[in-house]
Amino acid sequence: MTSHSLWRALLVGLAAGFLSGLFGVGGGILLVPALVLVLHLPQRMASGTSLAAVLPISVASLVSYTLSGSIDWRVAFLLAIGSVSGAVLGTHLLQVLPLRIVGIGFIVLLVLTAIRMFIPLEAEGRAPLTVLTCVLLVLVGAAIGILAGLFGVGGGVVLVPVLVVLWSMAPVVAKGTSLAVVVPTAIVGTLRNRANRNADLRLAAIVGVAGIVSAVAGSEVAHSIDDRLSNVLFAILLVVVSLKLIRDLFVERRT
Repeated sequence: MTSHSLWRALLVGLAAGFLSGLFGVGGGILLVPALVLVLHLPQRMASGTSLAAVLPISVASLVSYTLSGSIDWRVAFLLAIGSVSGAVLGTHLLQVLPLRIVGIGFIVLLVLTAIRMFIPLEAEGRAPLTVLTCVLLVLVGAAIGILAGLFGVGGGVVLVPVLVVLWSMAPVVAKGTSLAVVVPTAIVGTLRNRANRNADLRLAAIVGVAGIVSAVAGSEVAHSIDDRLSNVLFAILLVVVSLKLIRDLFVERRT
């Protein structure tokens, strides 16, 4: 890695971490397009590297949520059972699916995430667990794991609203629980991606550590911004990134 590439990697990590802390989302949804557009990584390598970089950021955030008691460990355990298995399948799909399909799928995920930012999330507490809901949690976890392995995202942008809407979990607890699921999922997914040579662990370490530092700053700034304004700004950012990725796909197709 040249000094120029190193500085770009640090800037990508700092920017993704800050935006992650500012908008309250996992860094992967921002890291993947940054790795593709700024560092010019292929889609597979960007997804695998992003998932590895999300790990240190998620661990740092998880410590904070653990200390505040904002994690439902029973729900996290059930979700993790499914997500670990899903991550294995997701990394396999990343290896075998055409790059264009993976790229289009990620753009769809960005657009859906932008739409989700306009849906208010409010809940007072988790509903009691039953056998049926336990099975459903494992299945939801499997879907999150597939997304993580295939697209290199933590899955929080999907999992948090699901926990709030379907299980009436308080948003702050849903975020902490989501992080508790992301960590084992990212570990398994990264090991699989490394075996498939779809992850640059050195780059992931640089980006991830830089992201930890700036995520704290982003979180502090977030307290001074209205939630609705934050959601609108984040949705706009996702749409802009989606349009850029769509443009690049069409350019590649013509060439």
